[in-house]
Amino acid sequence: MTEVIKSNLFLLTLTIAIYCGGQALYRATRTTLFHPVLLTFLLMIGYLKITGIEYLQYREATSILDFLLGMSVVSLGYLMYEQSEHIRGNAIAILTATLTGCIVGVGSVVGIAAAMGASHEILVSIAPKSVTVPIAVSISEPLGGIVSITSVVVFLTGIFGSLIGSWVLDRTGVKQPQARGLALGSAAHGVGTARAIELGAIEGALSGIAIALMGAISAIVIPLAEKLF
Repeated sequence: MTEVIKSNLFLLTLTIAIYCGGQALYRATRTTLFHPVLLTFLLMIGYLKITGIEYLQYREATSILDFLLGMSVVSLGYLMYEQSEHIRGNAIAILTATLTGCIVGVGSVVGIAAAMGASHEILVSIAPKSVTVPIAVSISEPLGGIVSITSVVVFLTGIFGSLIGSWVLDRTGVKQPQARGLALGSAAHGVGTARAIELGAIEGALSGIAIALMGAISAIVIPLAEKLF
């Protein structure tokens, strides 16, 4: 038992150390490959493969990080409260923007994959790509999706959106903070929201709202679309 505890503690410490190192490198270089989430993801996969450690053990060792992630999402509520003047009176616009983001996001990825001959199993696995992993898995698994594929696709979507989201918004002339926040939260969930917070308090607050709305809307839209089509 003591060896297991030591091993779990080492895995947790290693994960945090790699993330912190990646964060420092990313801030210093702004190099995509040093994005802390991406760097941690790749290096920990490599370490687990080399050492033969099972994923279930790693998940158990880092379960506290899942708990803290939940706490961090709750803390977004305070950020929303601080920026309530930018939210009040815009409920219809926010809901419409998020609903549109959900429909376009799901429709585009499913449409492209279907045109390339992907199976139903793959389609339902990738459909909830723009919501957080717990919600995405709870959507795809009952529909026959593959949980591991869903998790990886959600992760890659978040990283991709975080890295190029603000660049795309700049190039397309989207300057309004509310619109930028909603776009990042709707397209890239938690990782996109972390980027939105870097851009500004308004962007972060609206991105946090988008995360919650995308989860709720996707849980309705995706199963309904799966039954209809």
